[in-house]
Amino acid sequence: MEKRPLGNTGVYVSKLAFGTMSFGHEADEAASAQLYARCRDAGINLFDCADVYAKGRSEEILGRLIAGHRDQIVLATKAGFPSTSDVNGRGASRYHLVRACEASLRRLATDRIDLYYVHRFDPDTDLEQTLRALDQLVQTGKILYPALSNFAAWQAERALGIAERANLSRAVCVQPMYNLLKRQAEVEILPMARERALAVFPYSPLAGGLLSGKYVAESERAATDARHNVNKAYQTRYAHTHAADVVPAFMAIARELGVHPATLAVAWVAAHPAVTAPLLGARSVEQLAPSLAASELELDASVLARLNALTPAPQPATDRNDDGSEFDLFRRS
Repeated sequence: MEKRPLGNTGVYVSKLAFGTMSFGHEADEAASAQLYARCRDAGINLFDCADVYAKGRSEEILGRLIAGHRDQIVLATKAGFPSTSDVNGRGASRYHLVRACEASLRRLATDRIDLYYVHRFDPDTDLEQTLRALDQLVQTGKILYPALSNFAAWQAERALGIAERANLSRAVCVQPMYNLLKRQAEVEILPMARERALAVFPYSPLAGGLLSGKYVAESERAATDARHNVNKAYQTRYAHTHAADVVPAFMAIARELGVHPATLAVAWVAAHPAVTAPLLGARSVEQLAPSLAASELELDASVLARLNALTPAPQPATDRNDDGSEFDLFRRS
């Protein structure tokens, strides 16, 4: 599988990465081992986890699977969401992050974490404290690179600025949600990442399974609105994406190209020039197969244009609507 640079770190990662949220939850240990082996056979070297996945079991299973070839793996995990019932067992304080990192190291049975994400921006904690905690973890060798998940572009940019001013270890990658139904990352996150040489590992390329076609009847008539087909979190997340109209049209293009819709959905995410590697997820090898096939699918400009036209491009960050048009006063030609 093609390898791509992880920002400007000098590290290279596979064109596709695997998220292990299913380990110990939807996939038992045997199924997790099969998924891991299939990913390794395909050439994936980046595996992503979090301390809250299956209440820590995902990290434990992943730790057992990487034993014996740890140095061939780029290992990522996260902290920040509530991991215990204790009031301080969450967030991005130094108090929590140091303990969470040590607990993840024990579960993963490793001496270091390669990419350590703050799982989400913490409005209750001074950001410089968070960054100093991450720098402390780098200096002690417990993590190699800080990373940011679910940060808005301004939050990530602020973190980079603080780290640079204070000479702290700088985040090297971001992890936003990004798929054909949820394109908000195109407005500021992806341009910011390109400008700042950050790697980008988008999650949910299949939009919670909606773009795999599993919620659409064989007749191409929507089985029902997406709000009634996914769990409560996805009900909110995809409530206003017009998935019932978009998905059948998307599947028609996939059929015309002779590819599985999941393959096409992942390939669309991977085609964005700012994206380093989409994070795949699956609960079985059979479910994983079409997503893995995206590593071999190159989409030309005409296909990308057709896919992009299925969903509205998000509005630009500024309220000028003439930028890029013939009325753009900044144009030089």
